[in-house]
Amino acid sequence: MARAKNRQTMNKMARERELRERRERKQERKDEKKRIAAEGEAGSGAEGEAGIVDDEDGVVDQAGPEAEQTVETES
Repeated sequence: MARAKNRQTMNKMARERELRERRERKQERKDEKKRIAAEGEAGSGAEGEAGIVDDEDGVVDQAGPEAEQTVETES
């Protein structure tokens, strides 16, 4: 007699894969923030995390004084 074997559907496998990938990206972001915080403490210490911008897609940008360029006009 043949055994009935439970099989995962492709949708379930895809959901699980996406969940794993999402968790990996989240852990990478956390590790990056920890690394930046550790460098800030070891470095000047004055900067801190004030210049870090974390977008919703997980991209971490450094926004410092040089990123904010203002144009002064003569009146």
